Amino acid sequence: MSENSASNPAPAGDAGPADGQAPKQKTEKELKKEAQRLAKLEKFEAKKKKMQAEKKNPDESSDNKKKKDEGKKKQVITYDVPTEKGAKKDTKCPMPDAYSPAYVEAAWYEWWVKEGFFKPEYGGRDLAATPYEDKFIMMIPPPNVTGTLHLGHGLTNSIEDCLARWHRMKGKVVLWVPGCDHAGIATQVVVERKLWREQRKTRHDLGREAFTKEIWKWKEEKGHNIYEQLYALGGSYDWDRVSFTMDEKLCRAVTEAFCRLHERGLIYRSVRLVNWSCALNSAISDIEVDKQEVEGRTLLSVPGYAEKVEFGVLTSFAYKVCDSEEEIVVATTRVETMLGDSGVAVHPEDERYKQLHGKFVQHPFFPDRKLPIVLDEFVDREFGTGAVKITPAHDHNDYEVGKRNKLPFITVIDNAGLITQDCGQFSGMKRFDARKAVLQALKDLGLYRGTKDNPMVVPICSRSKDVIEPLLKPQWYVDMKEMSDKAVAALRGGQLNIVPEMFHKTWYSWLENSRDWCISRQLWWGHQIPAYFVAVKGQPAAQDTDGNYWVSGQSEEVARQKAAEKFKVDPSDITLTRDEDVLDTWFSSALFPFSVFGWPDQTDDVKVFYPGTLLETGHDILFFWVARMVTMGLTLLGDLPFKDVYLHPMIRDAHGRKMSKSKGNIVDPVDVIHGISLEELNKKLLGYNLEDKEVKIAIAGQKADYPNGIPECGVDALRFALVAYSAQGRDINLDVMRIQGYRFFCNKLWNATKFALTSLGEGFQPYPTLQLTGKESLMDRWILSRLSQAIKLANQGMESFDFPAATTAVYNFWLYELCDWYLESLKPLIRGEDEDAKLVSRNVLFTCLDEGLRLLHPFMPFVTEELFQRLPWRTQDAPPSICVTPYPEQNAAIPYNEALEADLEFVQNVIKSIRSMRSDYQLPPKTKIEVYLKCADDATSQMLGSYEELISTMCNTSSISCSTTDPPSGCAMSTVSARCETHLMLKGQIDIPKELAKLQSKKESLNQKLGKLTTDASKSDYEAKVPENVRTENSKKMEQLTAEIATITSGVETLLKLQD
Repeated sequence: MSENSASNPAPAGDAGPADGQAPKQKTEKELKKEAQRLAKLEKFEAKKKKMQAEKKNPDESSDNKKKKDEGKKKQVITYDVPTEKGAKKDTKCPMPDAYSPAYVEAAWYEWWVKEGFFKPEYGGRDLAATPYEDKFIMMIPPPNVTGTLHLGHGLTNSIEDCLARWHRMKGKVVLWVPGCDHAGIATQVVVERKLWREQRKTRHDLGREAFTKEIWKWKEEKGHNIYEQLYALGGSYDWDRVSFTMDEKLCRAVTEAFCRLHERGLIYRSVRLVNWSCALNSAISDIEVDKQEVEGRTLLSVPGYAEKVEFGVLTSFAYKVCDSEEEIVVATTRVETMLGDSGVAVHPEDERYKQLHGKFVQHPFFPDRKLPIVLDEFVDREFGTGAVKITPAHDHNDYEVGKRNKLPFITVIDNAGLITQDCGQFSGMKRFDARKAVLQALKDLGLYRGTKDNPMVVPICSRSKDVIEPLLKPQWYVDMKEMSDKAVAALRGGQLNIVPEMFHKTWYSWLENSRDWCISRQLWWGHQIPAYFVAVKGQPAAQDTDGNYWVSGQSEEVARQKAAEKFKVDPSDITLTRDEDVLDTWFSSALFPFSVFGWPDQTDDVKVFYPGTLLETGHDILFFWVARMVTMGLTLLGDLPFKDVYLHPMIRDAHGRKMSKSKGNIVDPVDVIHGISLEELNKKLLGYNLEDKEVKIAIAGQKADYPNGIPECGVDALRFALVAYSAQGRDINLDVMRIQGYRFFCNKLWNATKFALTSLGEGFQPYPTLQLTGKESLMDRWILSRLSQAIKLANQGMESFDFPAATTAVYNFWLYELCDWYLESLKPLIRGEDEDAKLVSRNVLFTCLDEGLRLLHPFMPFVTEELFQRLPWRTQDAPPSICVTPYPEQNAAIPYNEALEADLEFVQNVIKSIRSMRSDYQLPPKTKIEVYLKCADDATSQMLGSYEELISTMCNTSSISCSTTDPPSGCAMSTVSARCETHLMLKGQIDIPKELAKLQSKKESLNQKLGKLTTDASKSDYEAKVPENVRTENSKKMEQLTAEIATITSGVETLLKLQD
């Protein structure tokens, strides 16, 4: 077995187990190359004969080709047996000749759902009396209702469903809750664009109530798309508990959570800087801000501007010191913000400015504004001039300096990104137009001191692509200090477990330094904040920035009563104005683990299913969702929402690039399941709201990666591939075309089971229980031992979230052990007449099929159910579906035998050696050969002698001799190990002169190819001119050619000896 197959199962070929060909182990590189060469040679000869036949009968050939092409088009195998939705699929009909995803995946999911297999209540267990450790409860990370799932969601679903199915088969009560997120900003943007496109209206034309109705209408029309994709992926969700974050039940939980936290002082109102998107006219969260790095002067497209805007430069200008001839030079990347400057800061120990302490500078555009020179240790004396302009209302660092030094906060940019009306000649300008105007005005006044390149990060709104503007806004905040401390303590104390462990450091770093969470969003779609501004009759009107005049309430009446009690007046003297803002989408998502069960009521579901067991998601939302669920659960319910967190890696494309619509490398999992043409892939780009230039780039990317579109792979192959590559802590560079390899594995599985069922014979009835008879053959005992190891490794992998280890164990058992060795070894027995031996081996074969399908089921649910239903049952009271059948456990009737496995491994190496020599000397597969095994000792000879029948079956021998004596002359020899040599009798089997000529000719051709590659690689400009991927490919070719030449050289030497 190669190193590759030990870490990730390699996609199998499409051939079935009954093809009579020697199995190809991945470690046998030379064998594989030679086999490929032979296949090409046979193909070439067949093509040659076909061309000759076509020359003789061109018309007949053309007709045959047409018929063949028509036949190919028609060869789509589908399940056409009339079956009512939710009824069990008919598996009494004959198995199709080949695996077909469309056939296999039909009807099963609806039956699973209707039968209630995915519900925790299945089986009639008393849920209230079930201990926590016997339950497995998990939430879906709710995808946004706006979009369609991509392969990242596919990975999430695949991992989570593997775990849900595995725990269910392990006998636990399993609940996996599906749902969708209302995605405040994203949904509002989508519907606003739709409204403008179709009616040329804005949301303000409709008003809040009518616009919200439009969103609900859109949600009812399009919201089912996500769920249909989840159905297609085969997730074993409890659909009766599906939850949408704007459902009435969840809205009530959101309102209650806000009110409780506000009453406890953990939610408060404050005026602070927020990430403001002028295009959206809303504050956005940190996760919705993309940080675009620029190395120097860069022109970027900004919504609302005809020309690109300059970033990545540092502009210097002078402030004149009042009552002095001196000036102080400052530098900024956003020169327009100097309109809001209210001070200049220097380091208190900077000797250059000692004489300016306590003085002022004059603002050039506002005669009445004198800016104090303040002392602050935050200033970096080594950067620029060591003097910093302070704009507290438009910069996060300046905000803190302004607070410390009691500077005025002057807002000069409004919500729409326009300069405010109190800025003289610049009033009403767009902010980036003002950038140019301010710069010119400084030049006109002789205050401009230069511009230079400056690496910087430009904050971009991920939704609108607008440049974020820090603005001062009165907003609601969650005080995170106490809540974060609890979350840190939970991980440190071991109550919470995060896998992989590498993210512990990230958890601590973020939570120990977390800032208070701004939860206000200036949107119409979402949970309107249940906070009310209070006006008291007969009292002066307060400012809405005064948190003392705000109350929260589950309803307006509750809030009115609270306000009356707070201000000690009659409720009739209270006037309430509800905050128009909505809550950050992450607020409702943070409550998902308990809001879905009906909290704040103490429902049966809350009592039974909270706390949950596992949260599985991508590591990119560790802070924004996982941490907030933990803090909310601990604060509101006094317990963790889950005990384990598994963070899966991010999926990148085959080139290691981040998935992006503009690159054209976003892939819908349904397109992989059903297949899609390149033309249809291109059409999908038109729905992504990309610019024309981006569409062209994306189309080119799709054409390069999927020149023939994406082939139909089926959901089982997709799921298996995603899980198999999800090594902990690493991103996944996933070539979609590699998924097709697992479709071939499904075909191998199909053919193997079909052959095995034929081998079991009509009317076969397995033993009612797993048992050994004591009459099992060596191969029977070996395959049971390998099954034992597969069971052990699969369970260990699932328990430790080491999914590649689990998939590799199961894959290797089916492909390399059951199909390549055991089934091949059974063929002579099945054709023979020893009925007692047949019965024993058939029961072993049944055990392998039964246990093997169950091992594979969590990863490949559809094909395993299809094949499992076609197996005979041990007892009539067996569970109705594989998904509620026990997962294999280590069992005395499936014993591990280390010594036997060591012997078999040695025998397999002997067989590989013989096959390799057959390939080297191009012996036809049907030619029987004499084999002599020269052993170093009698024990080895005796051991190999007990496997003569296996060796003969696998190598097509006419005779085998195992001894410690030398073989007769005329043999080719290969060393297996110090214990054994294999000798093949070639004399009389091949035309030595003819074979020598062939090999010499082949060697000469290969040497020419190697020589050309070597010459090219030795050129001085090779590294500079030849792309890295081409150089890598050339290196591989040279290695392959060198190995092939060495093999041929060895073969020539052997033939020369035989000729002598």
